[in-house]
Amino acid sequence: MAALSDTIFALSSGGLPSGVAVIRISGSQAIEILSCLSDGELPPPRVAGLRNLRLADGSFLDQALVLVFPGPNSFTGEDCVEIHLHGSRAVVSTTLDLLAGFNGLRMAEAGEFSRRAFQNGKLDLVEVEGLSDLLAADTEMQRRLAIEQSSGKFSSVYEGWREKLIFARAMIEAELDFSDEGDIPGSISDRIWSDVSQLLHEMEGVLQSHKSGEIIRDGFSVALAGRPNAGKSSLLNALVQRDVAIVTEVAGTTRDVIHAELDLDGYKVHLFDTAGLRDTNEVVEREGIKRAKKLISEADLVLHLIDLNDQTEADPINNQCVWRVGTKVDDAFSSPTASASEFKLLVSATEGTGLDALREELALEVKRRTAVCSLAVPSRLRQAQNIVSAAAYLRSAIDGVQKPLELRAEDLRLASDELTRLTGRIDTETLLGKIFSEFCVGK
Repeated sequence: MAALSDTIFALSSGGLPSGVAVIRISGSQAIEILSCLSDGELPPPRVAGLRNLRLADGSFLDQALVLVFPGPNSFTGEDCVEIHLHGSRAVVSTTLDLLAGFNGLRMAEAGEFSRRAFQNGKLDLVEVEGLSDLLAADTEMQRRLAIEQSSGKFSSVYEGWREKLIFARAMIEAELDFSDEGDIPGSISDRIWSDVSQLLHEMEGVLQSHKSGEIIRDGFSVALAGRPNAGKSSLLNALVQRDVAIVTEVAGTTRDVIHAELDLDGYKVHLFDTAGLRDTNEVVEREGIKRAKKLISEADLVLHLIDLNDQTEADPINNQCVWRVGTKVDDAFSSPTASASEFKLLVSATEGTGLDALREELALEVKRRTAVCSLAVPSRLRQAQNIVSAAAYLRSAIDGVQKPLELRAEDLRLASDELTRLTGRIDTETLLGKIFSEFCVGK
């Protein structure tokens, strides 16, 4: 990451051409540079003004809306300006080339605007991650989860925990340092352990919701498994309503995992078509079956598809959540093996039978797995790991009744440090670089 003292610029809007393109500039020279580009006096702070933009030789470039956000009341916490241009490739390219010609002004790196907001105390790390998730949100539930994090609602939960720990540590320090003073009652620290126990209970409750947050953010994975020609590829195509997988009568057509996505009631669902499970000596198919078994074992849900006309014994599935789904129901009842009671659902990909019911059942299952009272839940592994570590230190302090009070106080300090790392108040440069590299340039 280049020096944070530089003035930076970037195209912050979407792909070109577009109706409007937004170029953002942030840093100590931002307002001065905008004055050099535009005719007339700049508009008041946070008020859009229509101005003509000029090239270095004074010739007309474009007519644009310009806004000025003096620091610290800006997104980055420093002087920041926005230029709303016509979104043609020629206009934007010429403007970016013009900006690159100013001394001390350079193109922003990925995530650098957001990193400056973090460095200047405008956002904490949880809010930054929520903002990143908001920019990448595909579904309504992903949007809602990201809003909870980016707006600081989850950070306020963490901060409340940290303040309780600070108070507990203060009480212990008072007993350790001033026990001989008349106005410091003895064993004052005994009064705070019930509060610490309650805090631990709150943390454990939030940790239980981590999987829900993970599913909402990353999606719910559903593997389609079964023997060759059980109808996996046909069902995948029917659910997503387009030809994603090749469908033939030849057993073993699907050799690799095929992925498609569904939006079910605002939840992202990942569908995976896998190779047919059977014994084979064909090298490529065996590798496909190996990959299929790995994905099946890791999926949130497995749909075990069974051809209702197939007399072959179904293969066992290695997953704790498996639904048996009978396929090809349109012509199955000529077969004596077809019995609706053996299956979660009966479907026909060609006729569309049972597909609406399958979508409804999948949506209900995702909602059941993500049922939480609030979306202020950890959605990233990093967040969960910090809470797990903090909870472990609290548990050590609570259970260590035979330990010296100084050691129990140290456990509380370490727990507080974990919560501080969670919001990014103290952290490593490597972690910060990883998080901000996930942003696009211009944000």
